[in-house]
Amino acid sequence: MQFQAILFDCDGVLVDSELITNRVLHAMLNEAGWELSEADCMRIFIGKTVRSETARIEAETGKPLTDAWMAAFYAHRNERLRAELVAIDGAVEAVRQVHAQLGGRIAVASGADKPKVLMQLEKVGLLPYFGSHVFSGHDLPRTKPWPDVYLAAAASLDIAPEHCLVIEDSVPGLTAGVRAGATVWGYCPKVNAHSTPEQLLDAGASKVFDDMAELPALLAATHLAN
Repeated sequence: MQFQAILFDCDGVLVDSELITNRVLHAMLNEAGWELSEADCMRIFIGKTVRSETARIEAETGKPLTDAWMAAFYAHRNERLRAELVAIDGAVEAVRQVHAQLGGRIAVASGADKPKVLMQLEKVGLLPYFGSHVFSGHDLPRTKPWPDVYLAAAASLDIAPEHCLVIEDSVPGLTAGVRAGATVWGYCPKVNAHSTPEQLLDAGASKVFDDMAELPALLAATHLAN
């Protein structure tokens, strides 16, 4: 199939944010009374919103998950991201090349809140490539693993989902892309991957790759094969 558009997840695919965010969340949950490890925190929350685990957080801490607590989390998280965030290795050049290959038909479809997504893309120099085609599951009736955010991103480009390629690194996000009807490739870096290639393939990935710099060549090879 010749893909007409690429829809990117953001965290862990374009920006190296997940360990930063997880450290903040882990510290705040421990402070609230939930004694869990950083590894368990990552396993529970990767690819999800914090609020999607409200019942578990409240059960483990014995406290309600308040708007004030969430606001404090967002503030601490964003402070650390502004200080520490970098792009995924190879992502900036890969986006530049596929933007040219596809005539600008690329979008971001994230499960994170939109202010965070925009701030991150701007910080690493990627926002100009996506323009208004940046979407958050927070703004839709359902977020990942439901397909809503990918359907919205595809619609913004006026491309049917079945002609889109989704790039994802988590099982919930990959599931969302599959449910949208897109072809999904799993990104699984050699270091600090949060899912195994087998987990991504089992969730419906048609291909798994480990170097974002390879994406333009993989896309070109797919198009040539068709």
